Amino acid sequence: MGVGGISIWQLLIILVIVLLLFGTKKLRGMGGDLGTAIKSFRKSVKEETEESKEESEKEPEQIGQDADEVVAEDIAAAHKDKA
Repeated sequence: MGVGGISIWQLLIILVIVLLLFGTKKLRGMGGDLGTAIKSFRKSVKEETEESKEESEKEPEQIGQDADEVVAEDIAAAHKDKA
């Protein structure tokens, strides 16, 4: 048994039929197009991942700044109440 219940001989027959129908030049062209599509897909996924990492790194800094501002306002309010 081969892949998914198909024997190796059946796969070879399918390969020969595909070669006869499309020819080697057309198959090479389709293979190249498929390779280019996969490459661009991987590139876009990598870029998206890098962008999301950059955004997630920025968020804690912003939260820290906001917390510092709140603490400073609380301290200022406490000093006003004492005066």
